[in-house]
Amino acid sequence: MQPMATRFVHLVVLVAAAFVMLLPARAQSPTVGVLTIEDAIGPATAAYVERGLRVAEEVGHAAVVLEIDTPGGLSTAMRDIVEAILASDVPVLGYVAPQGARAASAGAYILMATHVAAMAPATNVGAATPVQMGGGSPLPGGGPGGGEGGDADGAGDGDESANGDGDGDGGAEGSAPGDATRAKAINDAVAYFRSLAELRDRNVEWAERAVREAASLSATAALEKNVIDAVAADRAELLAFADGRTVELAGERRATVAVADARTVAIEPNWQERLLAVLANPNVAYILMLVGIYGIIFELANPGTIGSGVVGAISLLLGLFALNLLPIDYAGVGLILLGVVLMVGEALTPSVGILGIGGVIAFILGSVLLIDTNAPGFALSPWVIGAVTASTAGLLMGVLTLAIKALRGPVVSGGESLSGQVGRVVAWEGDHGTLHVAGENWHAVGPRNLRAGQPARVERREGLTLTVSPVEDHEEST
Repeated sequence: MQPMATRFVHLVVLVAAAFVMLLPARAQSPTVGVLTIEDAIGPATAAYVERGLRVAEEVGHAAVVLEIDTPGGLSTAMRDIVEAILASDVPVLGYVAPQGARAASAGAYILMATHVAAMAPATNVGAATPVQMGGGSPLPGGGPGGGEGGDADGAGDGDESANGDGDGDGGAEGSAPGDATRAKAINDAVAYFRSLAELRDRNVEWAERAVREAASLSATAALEKNVIDAVAADRAELLAFADGRTVELAGERRATVAVADARTVAIEPNWQERLLAVLANPNVAYILMLVGIYGIIFELANPGTIGSGVVGAISLLLGLFALNLLPIDYAGVGLILLGVVLMVGEALTPSVGILGIGGVIAFILGSVLLIDTNAPGFALSPWVIGAVTASTAGLLMGVLTLAIKALRGPVVSGGESLSGQVGRVVAWEGDHGTLHVAGENWHAVGPRNLRAGQPARVERREGLTLTVSPVEDHEEST
């Protein structure tokens, strides 16, 4: 019986050990990280996506779902995100979602760079024409594609002059410098977008049209034209489609996406990225810079207040840091500083408004020119410019009003302020004596009939001598 009991115990131990070994296997189902791009794409978005992809690699996620809903953004931030996706060792599943979302402009480039591209129903992608810094100008040839008579698919006669072959060197010859600059930007964007489409084996011709003609597609049309790989109603459908697909990671090795029964894990922005998103808002950066300038000016005008100087220095540093992240026009910065200097000069040395008006004009022009891009979400609000300018102009007008009142009002300090004041005779002999006025004793000359203790009015002052006249009792009482 004992050998039988021993074998039974061993069997129970083996079964228990097998069960324990299976538990981790059941618990270790694949996980998929979820990153979300919302609103305009800027430096904070790029930092968030780059960190999210690193976290996915470190944690061991089987893939990353990059949900996109954006009108576009800065090209520098977009290129940083694309480079991070191309260098990722984890498959990135691009997904335009939820329904009604869009991957426009910079978002289209990011979607094209992902290993698997999908869209939810009722979404759109495209409009990838770069927005020229400082405003747009027409392309050479007058057409949206820079050529003459190109047809809808970019294959017409105009393609030859519009660089239809995508080599990036056509369409600018003989044009104005502004048109040539824009043509270079367009051709560079075309080559970049085409290269991403070629890398992912997607529709290269449409990629060029999306840049040259700002072409856009719905989810269904994008699938039909091989711009995306799938239309998925939700994440589960996206993962089911992506499971088992072979993708190329980091341009070196091929891997199979294994996301069957995977659970999703949201990768949220950290506090630094949230703070960066706030600071990188042009309106916030603009206000911080001005608060810093005015705070320091107030501290210099009133030494010892300390608080204004500390707040001003911190605000100025944060504002300059934020502006460093944005495409700024240094002419705009110079005009803003000139405007502030002129308005401060008006306050310190009133010039009947000439310096002040010039400062307001320079301030407004500098504010308009400050942000050197028309990218969505990265333009200064006209309301902010108007409010700040009105506040500054109002402060200036207040200072001017006080200065004018001071000039027109009676003199309240210095020797001239004695004229008209009433004092009391301390001692008097003949036509001269001593008068106590304004807390001091003065040598005075006046009528012979003055006597000690009598009130007298100062008529004028000549050096250290006052000319006085007697004051009747009823005048003194009034």
